[in-house]
Amino acid sequence: MTFRIQPHVRLQEWVAEELGYFHEEGLDYEFEAGGFAGATYTTSSVTPADATLGEVTTGAFTDMEKGRSCDISAACHWAVNAVSSTSNGKMWGKAYSICPSGIFVAPGSPHRRPEDLADVPVGVGYRSGSHYSALQGLEQFLEPQQIELSYVGLPYDRVRLMLDGTIPAVNVFGAQYYALEQQGFRKLVDTTFMMGFLVAEDADPRDLDRYFAGLRRAQREIDLRPEPYKRYWLREMPEDIQRIVDVRRFGPGERIVFEPYTREMFEQTHAWMQTHALFDPATASRPHYEEAVLR
Repeated sequence: MTFRIQPHVRLQEWVAEELGYFHEEGLDYEFEAGGFAGATYTTSSVTPADATLGEVTTGAFTDMEKGRSCDISAACHWAVNAVSSTSNGKMWGKAYSICPSGIFVAPGSPHRRPEDLADVPVGVGYRSGSHYSALQGLEQFLEPQQIELSYVGLPYDRVRLMLDGTIPAVNVFGAQYYALEQQGFRKLVDTTFMMGFLVAEDADPRDLDRYFAGLRRAQREIDLRPEPYKRYWLREMPEDIQRIVDVRRFGPGERIVFEPYTREMFEQTHAWMQTHALFDPATASRPHYEEAVLR
C-alpha cells in the first residue's frame, strides 16, 4: 500500500524527494499536496475592505481531530499531543522539529516592545501552533488578562491580513515568518516552538522507519547547504505571496530533531494545556504516554 505523506510547508520532504532518499530507503509513497498548513481561507483578490474574516474557530487541532487522510503529517506538538490522546492517530515519539516563529507588527507600528501588545489583538490560528506559542511567548511579558488573541484563520490568511493593515499584529511561523520579515515587518516576540508528527492508526511501522530515515538524510543535506533547496518554499505558497518575496533570502525553516519526545515532555505539555483550559484529560480516551505515543 502506498504511504501517504502530507508535507508541512517546509523543505525536508521535497529534498528527500529530489535526492531520491525515500525511494532508496524502499518507501512506496505519494505526497498529499495542499495540506492544512499551506491552505488559506482568503484569496489574492481580498481587499482591505473585505479582508476581515471574523472569528475562525477551526485550526490544526480540529483538522486532525476530524481525521486526516494521510499516513504521516505534522502540526504543533500541543495539538498532536492532545489529538493522540483521543484515538485520532498517534504521536511519533522518536523525533520532533523546531520551527522559527514570531509575533510581528507593521514597520510603522507604534508598538515597539512586547509589553506594548497589552490588550492588542494578535492574529493567530485557533488551537494551532500560532495560538499556543503566542500564549507561551506573551505570558513572559504580560498578565493573562492583558493577552488578546484574534482567531483569523490559516497561516497565509494572517500574512494577507497583515499586508493589508487589517490587524495590528500576527503570530506567524516558517515561510510566513520569512515573508513578513522580508517585507519589513518587525518581530516583537520570538515564539519559536516545537512541532510533532501525527501518525495514522494503521500506518505500517516499516514505512514509518523508511520515511524517517529519508527525512534524516534530507535534514543533513539542508544543514550542510540549504541554498539549492530554498526554491521549494514556493511549492506550498500561494501565487500572490510568491510575487512579493525572494525565497533565496529565506532561512531553512523547521529543523527536525531526531531525539525522543519523552514522557516528561508529554506530561508537561498536558499540564500546560490544562492550566490554560486548552485540554481536558477527562475527555481523552488514552491520556497516558504509553497509549498515545509510538516509541
